[in-house]
Amino acid sequence: MANTGLQFLDYVVFFIYLIGVSAYGYWIYKKKSSAEVSSTDYFLAEGSLTFWAIGASIIASNISAEHFIGMSGSGFAIGLAISSYEWMAAASLIVVAVFILPVYLKNKIYTMPQFLRERYSPTVATIMAVFWLLLYVFVNLTSILYLGALALEVTAGLDFSYGIIGLGIFAVIITIGGMKVIGYTDVVQVIVLVLGGLATTYLALDLVSEHFNKPGVFNALSLLRQQADSHFHMILPKDNPFYKDLPGVSVIIGAMWINNLAYFGCNQYIIQRSLGANLETARKGILFAAVLKLLIPIIVVIPGIAAFVLYQNGMFQQEMLDAAGAVKPDHAYPVLLNLLPQGLKGMAFAALTAAIVASLAGKANSISTIFTLDIYKQFINPSASEKQLVKIGRYTIWVAMAIGVLIAPQLRVLDQAYQFIQEYSSFITPGVFAIFIFGMFWKRTTSAAALTAALLTIPLSTAGKFLAPEIPFLDRMGIIFLMLSAVIIIVTLADSRSKNNPKGLAIEGSMFAPGKSFVVASILLCGVLAALYTVFW
Repeated sequence: MANTGLQFLDYVVFFIYLIGVSAYGYWIYKKKSSAEVSSTDYFLAEGSLTFWAIGASIIASNISAEHFIGMSGSGFAIGLAISSYEWMAAASLIVVAVFILPVYLKNKIYTMPQFLRERYSPTVATIMAVFWLLLYVFVNLTSILYLGALALEVTAGLDFSYGIIGLGIFAVIITIGGMKVIGYTDVVQVIVLVLGGLATTYLALDLVSEHFNKPGVFNALSLLRQQADSHFHMILPKDNPFYKDLPGVSVIIGAMWINNLAYFGCNQYIIQRSLGANLETARKGILFAAVLKLLIPIIVVIPGIAAFVLYQNGMFQQEMLDAAGAVKPDHAYPVLLNLLPQGLKGMAFAALTAAIVASLAGKANSISTIFTLDIYKQFINPSASEKQLVKIGRYTIWVAMAIGVLIAPQLRVLDQAYQFIQEYSSFITPGVFAIFIFGMFWKRTTSAAALTAALLTIPLSTAGKFLAPEIPFLDRMGIIFLMLSAVIIIVTLADSRSKNNPKGLAIEGSMFAPGKSFVVASILLCGVLAALYTVFW
């Protein structure tokens, strides 16, 4: 039934995308190259990105194969509840835009380790820089490459190893042009991503309606809920087998907030897009990203649920199995792509590739930024010229991608890759968020307190995973955040000198007052979120 591999028209559509993005990126690069004279311009595109480019770049960098393949697979296995990562992220982005972003811009922060160095000490900054580099290279970069190559293999019949190498090279070509090229090509990537993603969603719903002889997209949505009611609840009960992944109300009033605020507010990979703009433009860009976040479950989760319903009713019985004969949820999205007609399959394939490449490029740029500005410049060559820094940044991109290409094949043993990424990222999330939030809003917080929290975050997370495996990792992350917060408070109060901490940040109330249009749009967005959780509770 499935038409594995791309046909002639699919290749035409795909190569139009490939050549179009590459040509547009080269045009942006040549147009901006005369002004590219500093490292901040290369890494941040200082003052060059519009709000829609910032918002699109945040989404393009955030949405990748881990969503198209991993989150769709979680939609197949768990259901709509996995959408909390996207819908709660929309609310979190508003908080980031109002309260966290102004602190960075006021203090001219360009990297997260720079914030830690200026607010605390070089030691704290270096430790966290190393943590971030390890996480970005060995968890994020490798998992994106793995899932991307898996999609190419299942969808287009491309050899897994060649897929990894090809994605890595294409991403490097986009990345070495700097943040300006990434930012503006991401706009094209998001357009392709959304259009191709919607095409796959439409196909999935159409298949469901045909299978049950009730034509129409809205009939298909109704059928999905009838056939898989358990997949349409945002808050999972304790007896649900996936409660450990999404522990009930914790997703809306618990540690999901810590997870999202740390990811979108204290993560070089994401916040970097906003640090080169003025406050108003950056806020609009983040709000635009929040609005786009509402669409992601429609593009990736609904197809996963549709694949589950069709599988339960006799379709994809072989395609959903791995070599050992076990059901592989991460096959759901690629299996659906194989059913698209010529041309549309090429567009959906281009959308998937756009998501993968944009995310790889953004991650590689952040790895390059942190290593170059916070490791190389600080410890290896403090007197490096701007030209040397840009050169080292480009070398770092190649090295990081090579490491990712070598390690990615080892992830084939994973069942749901999206949950793997979330859980192992959470090993440093509690410490990162605690250190940042206390550093921003409590002037007394000392370097010793931050250093203690930084050194404890991974040991505590590891101990929690192996000593209390029954505790959901989101709840565990929340508990560790509270423990580290207590440590920061105790260590700080024990130091009498903290009362006059010279490194406390100067913040003003006016920094946190967004414009009326931002407030109105934020209220509307929160209203939509409230309605979604009410309907699908």
